[in-house]
Amino acid sequence: MQSKQPAVPFSRYQKFVIFILAITQFTVILDFMVMSPLGDMLMKSLDLKPQAFSVAVSAYAFSAGISGLLTAGFADKFDRKKLLLFFYTGFIVGTIFCGFAESYQALLAARIITGLFGGVIGSVSMAIITDIFALQQRGRVMGFTQMGFGASQVLGVPISIYIATLWRWEAPFWMVAAISILIFTAIAVYLKPLTAHLAIQHDKSPFEHLWHTIAKKNYRIGFTATALMSIGGYMMMPFGSAFAVNNLGVSYDQLTVLLIVSGISGLVIMPLIGRLSDKIDKYVIFAIASICMMVMCVVYTNLGRTPLWEVVIFNVLMMMGIMSRMVPAGALVSAIPDMADRGAFMSINASMQQIAGGVGAVVSGALVSQASKGSPLVHYNWVGYVIVVISVISILLLRRVDNLTKNKMEDKKMVIPEGEAILSEGF
Repeated sequence: MQSKQPAVPFSRYQKFVIFILAITQFTVILDFMVMSPLGDMLMKSLDLKPQAFSVAVSAYAFSAGISGLLTAGFADKFDRKKLLLFFYTGFIVGTIFCGFAESYQALLAARIITGLFGGVIGSVSMAIITDIFALQQRGRVMGFTQMGFGASQVLGVPISIYIATLWRWEAPFWMVAAISILIFTAIAVYLKPLTAHLAIQHDKSPFEHLWHTIAKKNYRIGFTATALMSIGGYMMMPFGSAFAVNNLGVSYDQLTVLLIVSGISGLVIMPLIGRLSDKIDKYVIFAIASICMMVMCVVYTNLGRTPLWEVVIFNVLMMMGIMSRMVPAGALVSAIPDMADRGAFMSINASMQQIAGGVGAVVSGALVSQASKGSPLVHYNWVGYVIVVISVISILLLRRVDNLTKNKMEDKKMVIPEGEAILSEGF
């Protein structure tokens, strides 16, 4: 029986790194997520049709995905601190431009700039974590840094909606930019240079390494599974607030309550699903969560005027299904790559996630229409039906990922003694 290793404590500097990366992720995620709840305000303020708004949302995702692919091969060629500061600077500039945007064209250009730089920050942060933290510490580090998603929903998005209601839709972008400038200063002053990786010689050019990674069939199965899950998730997002306000009868004040409750449910359910995934078969958890999501998406997108308490219940159940897929699916996909390809695989996988999300937003915009400002959205229920079809395909495809993962683990047990397998996996 394998004995548990004692937890390696964090140094004072490591605690600072965890905090600064977590709040950096918070600003990047908030900048992206705030577009959805601002959707109704933006469409009314800039006189946008649903299709035009979905393009503005997808512009960030497409540019982030392309940027991730282009920079993946070069991420190990520079000081990671300088790389983080470079991309964070571009992200801040793009966010400021969003605050200045007075037309649809200006907003679209600003979202493209923000995506080009913001989409790479997560990959750079992962590289920094790998450099600074021992293998025995990284699970806890990832747990802290990934809280940016839940915190953005619980704190960031409701606050953004509140200040947008008090002033204008541009206000949340100014808030994100102001916070980001403070974080940039802290990174520049206190984060130490990270250059040890520059001494390592690589026998492949960046482009060759990326091509060899993409060329592997098993890897492409993982990329496809991630892309399909992202398409389904992003299809619901662009018009979530507009549907709640114009179809369900939710006010902007009530929308804040709805987002807070959904965010809190995410913070509660994600750790529980994580523990269940380690105790029960990950694919089983994914399949159950996907079925729950499919049922609730169809129910939710077919609702008419509904009391707030019912909207909250349906929304929480739907979000639980959507988010509960992420943990087991992410764990299964992350087990596919070999150690030598892990960095390139994760960068490409993240890019596929962003690009697929952009496709989902565009498809959603093509399906949904609105006769005039403030009128109910039409055909939003079609989005729910498309998600069901995509989710069924995702369940079948992730079965292949599950089989690949289990076969790989069995092969490893045959080659490496069980007591050494875990140790060798991280080096």
